[in-house]
Amino acid sequence: MASTSVSRTVPAPPRKVWDLIGGFDTLPDWLPYIPESTPLEGGRVRRLTNADGETIVERLVDFNEAERHYSYVIVQAPFPVDGYVSTLRVHAVPGRDDLAEVQWSGRFHPVDATEDEVVELFTGIYREGLDALHATLSA
Repeated sequence: MASTSVSRTVPAPPRKVWDLIGGFDTLPDWLPYIPESTPLEGGRVRRLTNADGETIVERLVDFNEAERHYSYVIVQAPFPVDGYVSTLRVHAVPGRDDLAEVQWSGRFHPVDATEDEVVELFTGIYREGLDALHATLSA
């Protein structure tokens, strides 16, 4: 199983960051390459449309409001992986009330691609996503 993780410090308190990203259906609020999200099954599933018009369906498998994290699996996507599980977390930065650290990580089995190719793909997605979050919180 391959994995990757990207962390980024962002200019906002952890509660404000979580209020923005902690909703399972809120990706369009901070992630420009996901302009549309439709909640299904009472909000436990989201159907995303990316900027290219492709559909991604993800299921929430773990949610912890107090610890500010959630995990999800891919049900359907145009990615060369199987068994994908990802977690998005918000951490406090010790000694700083005005900053938070956000970690986006995932593990998966490559399908019809090398491990390096798939790790590079998701590392790029996570990095670009956290850069977009930083820009949203800086505005």
